[in-house]
Amino acid sequence: MKRIINNIVFSVLVLVAFFAFNACTNNHKEGDGHNHGTEAETTTDEHEEEEENVAVLTDEQMKAVGIEIGSIEQKQLSATLKANGALRVPNSNKANATSLFGGVIKSLNVEIGDFVRKGQVIATISNPQFIQLQEEYLSINSRIEFAEQELVRQRELNDGNVGAKKNLQSATTELNTLRTRKSSLNQQIQMMGINPASLSNSSLKSSLVVTSPISGTISNVFAKIGSYVDVSSPIAEIIENTALHLDLQVYEKDIPLIKIGQKIDFVVTNNPNKTYSAEVYSIGSSFSGESKTIAVHSKITGDKAGLIDGMSITGMVSLDDVLSTAVPNDAIVNADGKYYIFLVKEQEEEPHEHKEGEAHDHDEVEAHDHGSEKGTRFVRMEVIKGASLLGYTAITPVSEIPHGTHIVVKSAFFVNAKMDDSGEHAHAH
Repeated sequence: MKRIINNIVFSVLVLVAFFAFNACTNNHKEGDGHNHGTEAETTTDEHEEEEENVAVLTDEQMKAVGIEIGSIEQKQLSATLKANGALRVPNSNKANATSLFGGVIKSLNVEIGDFVRKGQVIATISNPQFIQLQEEYLSINSRIEFAEQELVRQRELNDGNVGAKKNLQSATTELNTLRTRKSSLNQQIQMMGINPASLSNSSLKSSLVVTSPISGTISNVFAKIGSYVDVSSPIAEIIENTALHLDLQVYEKDIPLIKIGQKIDFVVTNNPNKTYSAEVYSIGSSFSGESKTIAVHSKITGDKAGLIDGMSITGMVSLDDVLSTAVPNDAIVNADGKYYIFLVKEQEEEPHEHKEGEAHDHDEVEAHDHGSEKGTRFVRMEVIKGASLLGYTAITPVSEIPHGTHIVVKSAFFVNAKMDDSGEHAHAH
């Protein structure tokens, strides 16, 4: 109870001080010997009105509340067609890293998300049979040499009618068989990544490398160290994301509205806050599966960061070439029944000289406290809202905005709250 009484007494004292301050201020203005006239009063009112629409925030404050700076954009928000789809990479831009020989994974050098270049080592595998093939290749040369000598001997015997003809045929067949086997071993060893000409008894290899067949991003890893893989077991999947395109599923009745070159704005289903762009380059000629939709293929233009094969999207196809001045929805605030955006204005670094008795504006105090070089000045601009689509809203500013002006595109609410707080302090003074 005592605390409540103290609060009431404090409030009464504040009100008394406020009215006393106003009375003193009014008496000072009426009795001021240096009368500046109506023009000075008008200038002061305009200055106060201008400062009411300004807020200053330091870099630390902006970072703390997540304020982001961007630009006013041109978007298609009028005649559009909405459709769902997915991101796709053609099969010609996908590949599996596989081994041409069975073996146990000895090392694995990649993880999902890694970028690899064509020919880069993905893994190594080992198998005792690798050594056996190299041993056989090294020993077959001496066997071929012996078979050649035997063939010459059998020919000499046959020419002298001493040897049997079947022995000559057998020697010929043996030499041809060995030469065929050597050619086969030569090819296999080359496929193992070993140069047959460099083989020696001291350079036999027990493990082989598996390389990437294309350049791209590792989208899946199927093996692990110690697991056995064969020709039919892929070790990793690589996707060339540069070939990523958009497949929009459009209903049959809407296909006549689609044309090559039309622009598409789309968002990823799990991240609707970022908008991407695409352009139609091909229209399908058959239905997709059992659905009554036809695939509209579009190439992605601009930023592809964060886009992955298989992602579901929602897109808007522009049916005409009319563009509207638009900003992200988070750039617009509603205050007292009006809509505003915040323009970024360079902070004035020149000090402002106050005359004796002149009230200090809150924004100037704020800028002085944090340093003008570290603060950013925001000016509130009234706008008229238009159509909204995919996170953007068309606007019509009530006053002209210079080309290239930067604006707050995210967390504009906090800038408005800061400005209101500054206004309250200014009036309190």
